[in-house]
Amino acid sequence: MEIIDAIILGIIQGLTEFLPVSSSGHLELGKAILGDNSVPKESLLFTVVLHFATALSTIVIFRKDILLLLKGVLKLEWNEDLQFVSKIALSMLPAVVVGVFFEEELEQLFNGNILLVGCMLIITAVLLFLADKAKDTQKKVSFSNAFIIGVSQAVAMLPGISRSGATISTSVLLGNDKTKAARFSFLMVVPLIFGKIAKDLLGGELSYDSSNFTALSVGFIAAFVAGLFACTWMIAIVKKSKLSYFAIYCAIVGIVAIIWSLV
Repeated sequence: MEIIDAIILGIIQGLTEFLPVSSSGHLELGKAILGDNSVPKESLLFTVVLHFATALSTIVIFRKDILLLLKGVLKLEWNEDLQFVSKIALSMLPAVVVGVFFEEELEQLFNGNILLVGCMLIITAVLLFLADKAKDTQKKVSFSNAFIIGVSQAVAMLPGISRSGATISTSVLLGNDKTKAARFSFLMVVPLIFGKIAKDLLGGELSYDSSNFTALSVGFIAAFVAGLFACTWMIAIVKKSKLSYFAIYCAIVGIVAIIWSLV
């Protein structure tokens, strides 16, 4: 793999993991525009490395929160920290169920179905617009909210539905504080990413070629740095109610994708 390709892919992964524009949807659009052969089929190891980088960037941004949560959990009391971790675990269940039992059905949707991507981007745009107009509160995420947000995360496995956009919007529309919604959204994805990495590692399908060490390293760094920037930026965007800009972007891209598929 070329170094420049690794850097570009790393930046794309780092940005789209946190910005509400749907990385999977954009990948499908890229394949349709450039042709499947124009989009490099990266190794599973490279994908794992990039996902690890974005998970690590989340941990760095929320390092103080995570340390406080760990300290609270270690007290072995039903305190606020253990409750928050339990809510994270509860939010993971829908995505885990979909990923385990409907993996093949999901993969079939990632076959250049541009009409589906366009429609899902429109849905993402509507969610972002509604969330942007919601009143800010001081409400924390409840257990019932956590499960509903988890369902939205599972739905976001569809190409064109932004994971961060869906989970943050759902949380805000449920009446939760915008900053707390963003915090919950980013922390809830970390266990899923590490779970997916563990699954890939245990699957025995990873192969390492020492000649790709440089590409893996720069890809990791690019994804990590881009992830730090995107995560921090996204928190500020949600707090300042600026999601409407991304709503407009997703709506435009979605409409173009629908027209493209019908022409």
